[in-house]
Amino acid sequence: MSDKLPKSMPTPRNGENAIPRLANSQPFIDFMAKGWESPELPAPVDAAASQAAALHRQNLSAAFAGQGIMVFAGHAPVRANDNFHEFRAHSDFMYLVNAQVEAAVLLGHPRSGGHDFELFLPVPYAPGTADFFSNAIHGELWVGPSHKPADWQRALGIPVRSIQELDSAVRAGRFQAAGAVDSNELARLNAQDSPALKRVLSRLRMVKDDWEIGQLRASVDHTIDGFRQVLAEIPQAIASGGERWLQGTFDRAARTYGNGPGYATIIGAGIHAPTLHWTRCDGPVREDQLLLLDMGVEERSCYTADVTRTFPVAGSFTDAQRQVHDLVEKSHRAGLAALAPGKPFSDFHFACMEEIAKGLHDWDLLPVSVDEALSPAGQQHRRWLVCGVGHHLGLDVHDCSHSHYEDYQGALLQENMVLTVEPGLYFHAHDAMVPPELRGLGVRIEDDLLITATGYENLSGELPLDASGLEQWMTRAMNLAVRA
Repeated sequence: MSDKLPKSMPTPRNGENAIPRLANSQPFIDFMAKGWESPELPAPVDAAASQAAALHRQNLSAAFAGQGIMVFAGHAPVRANDNFHEFRAHSDFMYLVNAQVEAAVLLGHPRSGGHDFELFLPVPYAPGTADFFSNAIHGELWVGPSHKPADWQRALGIPVRSIQELDSAVRAGRFQAAGAVDSNELARLNAQDSPALKRVLSRLRMVKDDWEIGQLRASVDHTIDGFRQVLAEIPQAIASGGERWLQGTFDRAARTYGNGPGYATIIGAGIHAPTLHWTRCDGPVREDQLLLLDMGVEERSCYTADVTRTFPVAGSFTDAQRQVHDLVEKSHRAGLAALAPGKPFSDFHFACMEEIAKGLHDWDLLPVSVDEALSPAGQQHRRWLVCGVGHHLGLDVHDCSHSHYEDYQGALLQENMVLTVEPGLYFHAHDAMVPPELRGLGVRIEDDLLITATGYENLSGELPLDASGLEQWMTRAMNLAVRA
């Protein structure tokens, strides 16, 4: 990042907390406005993505007849001082527009039979404006050329206007708002943060259309490629780099295939594997350990996978490692068997937990019977599986989070829902209630499942479930890397 400034600089005013600004003469400003060609850019949204977004807007429109709709894309969060994280639009906005544009707003004006939608976005700081070369956050000379409103309008098929026109556009009506909503924006605009709008959007997003399923298939396929690349780097991680080397390997693959990882990549080796969200990834990798990999690629459309497998670093499971993995596999298969349209969402949860409780009881780890443990007043088995064992998947890794209980855990599975099943066992190294041979072992198996008319399709089924299959898959992945 450039930090070299000329010696002759204006002195900041008292109270200013900013890097001194370059002095711009009028001749320099005039000269910078001339002689720039317009680069050719690909369409900001392809036809299939635009058609999918139009259908999503149509479905939302039917649920809010006569009411104005406003959905915000949001802003990039500050990383430190004047440095920002990369922008990622709010998932509700992506569902309705498929546009990665910071500070954009989708407006739906009610009319008879639906809504007239229009998009408001910041006009790029292009050549001819002073901000083109002086604004380090948005100026095109700093961040590269951007699509113009006319480009977006051609791609999306709805009117696209400057964000400067938003205030006048909303002045006449009242709007239900959602997305990355700022309270100051709501106060300025004639809009209110609407739980009802968020709930409906969550409900609509639960059932995927063909385009969305295609995005999730691509995300899972890219994720499995990422698994191969991570396994190939195990020798390097053992020698130097540890968990963080493997995390960086997957994150590089995710950024190559799509936006990047769909969530903070979890790489847990040895005693870190039982830590549910081990994203610190600052430990070593050793041959006697299990390696828990929980990873997902987020496509450029923002749909993400969420897949977990647990591998033996040495290439083969020890007896104790296999014992734990076999029980988790049994639980996982029981959960998969409970998936079908018309079945309660919670059925697979109970099926997974029942197998875990039975296994722990057989190992003499439960202080009560299986029935007592599974009862609402018991739950002792959850000491080693305190989290849930599945969730909806889509634009968010934990998708549709604004849903009410009756729309989510209390609802029935429907065809074209996509969800995860992810039981595990987590025996922490400092857990005195676990025998020594099990301490420090953590195993999770997680698949991404598409509910079909007759049951389910395992989108991540290329990865084996059983210990022997994982050993063989791991060997092939590492051998391919050696030959390459």
